[in-house]
Amino acid sequence: MKKRVTGLGGFFFKTEDPKALKNWYGTHLGLPVDDYGCTFWWKDKDGKDCSTQWSPFSKETTYFKPSEKQFMMNFRVENLVELLETLRQEGVTIVGEIEEYEYGKFGWILDLEGNKIELWEPIDAAFQ
Repeated sequence: MKKRVTGLGGFFFKTEDPKALKNWYGTHLGLPVDDYGCTFWWKDKDGKDCSTQWSPFSKETTYFKPSEKQFMMNFRVENLVELLETLRQEGVTIVGEIEEYEYGKFGWILDLEGNKIELWEPIDAAFQ
């Protein structure tokens, strides 16, 4: 099996007013915010372009379900299908089905404290 997690893909959290919070971070910390939050671009140790997403969500979001936590981490992975099968065999709780978009494949798991973890296999060269 290839590497499991290759980096932090994003940090998502609930807030009372996502728009106001994004504006605050843009004004006071200089984050280049957009409708989704802020994308940080970086290079991995091999020099490949990578990104990490920072995103405030409405406190009413159901995207973190079944977790009741106020945050969700997203980890970059190399082979989502293989990794989810390995995790299933190891007894890890898998949440939902794999979803595919033009920028990657996504799957979800719960850690031992019930935190929902999003796993992302980037497929667009811009996100590699």
